[in-house]
Amino acid sequence: MKIRKRSWPRPILLGCALLAATFMLAACASQIMKSYVGVPISSVMLDYGPPDNVYEMRPGERAYQWRKDKTQVVSGGSSGELRQTRRGERYEVTETPGYVERTECFYTFYTRNSGGQWYVTSFRQPQLECE
Repeated sequence: MKIRKRSWPRPILLGCALLAATFMLAACASQIMKSYVGVPISSVMLDYGPPDNVYEMRPGERAYQWRKDKTQVVSGGSSGELRQTRRGERYEVTETPGYVERTECFYTFYTRNSGGQWYVTSFRQPQLECE
């Protein structure tokens, strides 16, 4: 009796690897944003430059927003399979083209005025693609 080792199809392995990487990277931006809660918004400006938008919320409250375009190149790939035909063996190739993925990300901090300074009180959770 021959014991056959079971191997997972390549797309499933790739999907599992991508899912694991997503969980490991998740909350990166949120963790950085959380570190600014309680400090003046000027600290964020010193690190990231002037905001793209400033919104007046309620009296004594503002939202500061930074916009960043995220570009990611996804490589293509190819795979092949040897098939039996009436005329013999034939190698069939399947190709997946690469592409460029663009995501517009917004990072928003909510602030409250205290003693003439604007302090970060909270932030809006970025999209998952922007973490």
